[in-house]
Formats: sequence, C-alpha cells, structure tokens
Amino acid sequence: MTIALGSDHAGYNFKAHIRDYLVEKNHTCLDFGTFSDASVDYPDFAHPTAEAVESQKADFGIVVCGSGNGVAITTNKHAGIRCALCWQIDLAVLARAHNDANMLAIPARFITLETALLIIDAFLATPFEGGRHANRVNKITC
Repeated sequence: MTIALGSDHAGYNFKAHIRDYLVEKNHTCLDFGTFSDASVDYPDFAHPTAEAVESQKADFGIVVCGSGNGVAITTNKHAGIRCALCWQIDLAVLARAHNDANMLAIPARFITLETALLIIDAFLATPFEGGRHANRVNKITC
C-alpha cells in the first residue's frame, strides 16, 4: 500500500515515527514534509499530501498537526478527499467503514504516539462497508 504523509512542525516527530512504522510494515510512503520542527504553515504540506491521494499516487494519506484540525480542513478542500480527524481507535474504524475516509488527520498534541499508531492500524485495516453508507458518501461531493 502507498501512503502519503504530511505534517507541520507540531506533527513532525509523530510523522517521522509513523513513516518508519509504516515502512517496517512494508508500506511505501510518500513524505511531503515538513522535515524539521521549525515553524511552518501546515497548508504547504497538507495540500501536496492530499494531491497525492486525489491523483491516486497514494492509496491513503495521513496528515499530522497539533490539533489535527488545520490539516483536516485543508485536505478536505480537495475533490474526492474525505479526511477524518481521529483521536480514538473507534473513530478511525467508523471513518473507514461508514465514510470511506481516504485520509486520516492525527492531533499530535492530544494523543500519544502509541495511540496514533493503533489508530493508523485500525484505519488501514478497516474496509468500507458500502451499502447504505455508499449512498451517503456519494452525496458528499459538491
């Protein structure tokens, strides 16, 4: 599986660990930065991450910032992107199963790295249920 990654300075350390974790699990990662904890503007990294998923260069995307909100809002501006802000495992499962989320936003300042990795595992392992949920997902696009 190919996974696009992006973060701002607040999410940089999480992103670095997430990238290594995913590579260990034999995933291919496209890392769109940032590459340090120096202050940056999150849209500069969230947009290219979303573009990789939007263009199908990546199967899924994971974006990380302090709250997760900025990167989620930014990526959801892209056509076909359904980015879910998740801070619990159950939210990640439902985002995939019911909303066919193709991007995951992680709030680095509010959860532990261990929790983030469990959320990512659940997100990547959960299939979209389709059925009644497909009708709802099809109504999202403007």
